Amino acid sequence: MGIESMGLRESKKQETRQLISDHATRLFMKQGFEQTTIAEIATAARVAKKTVTNYFPRKEDLALDHHEQFTASLAAAVAGRSEGESPLAALRREFAAALEQCSPVAGFAGHDFARMVADSPTLTARLRDLHDQREEALAAALAATLADTRPPFAARAAAALIGSAHRLLFQRIQELTLAGLPDDLIAATLTTEAAHVFDLLESALGDLPAQAA
Repeated sequence: MGIESMGLRESKKQETRQLISDHATRLFMKQGFEQTTIAEIATAARVAKKTVTNYFPRKEDLALDHHEQFTASLAAAVAGRSEGESPLAALRREFAAALEQCSPVAGFAGHDFARMVADSPTLTARLRDLHDQREEALAAALAATLADTRPPFAARAAAALIGSAHRLLFQRIQELTLAGLPDDLIAATLTTEAAHVFDLLESALGDLPAQAA
């Protein structure tokens, strides 16, 4: 198979995946996550039920379809930081960029979507699990950064504090979304509130090095 054919095939797969996700989200917001079946989603997207589960093995992933980017986001910020930039400075910078972009990874999803998640015990539990996975990935990234002289538990302790802070900021965005605030006002509010949160983190973790000693 030529490179062009492989590219077209991959593009078609992405289109199908997005089509399924879009129909699923529409149905979830219309009739609720718990009440919507995979069969209904397949019918709406005009694909086989097996096609839906091939692209999305878990029903929750149809709703939280940015989950891979979400769980990797904090670790990616640490691993991809600029030379001489501390992990915490990189995380602060990345969160500011997410606010500017009103990124769904930061918690921006619109009122109807936020309500759908809040009303679903399954999605609420899955979101907690994703936060935990994100914290674990961050701990691994920090472990590769911290000096060998630190206790082995240091990376996990730092990740727990940073992960909790990001969880709080995510929940704050969801809270303001459900209160009916527009994204631009939420971003402006969170800019001030996030600065306070990151200042607290710097007070606790200010000695995180820019690179391992």
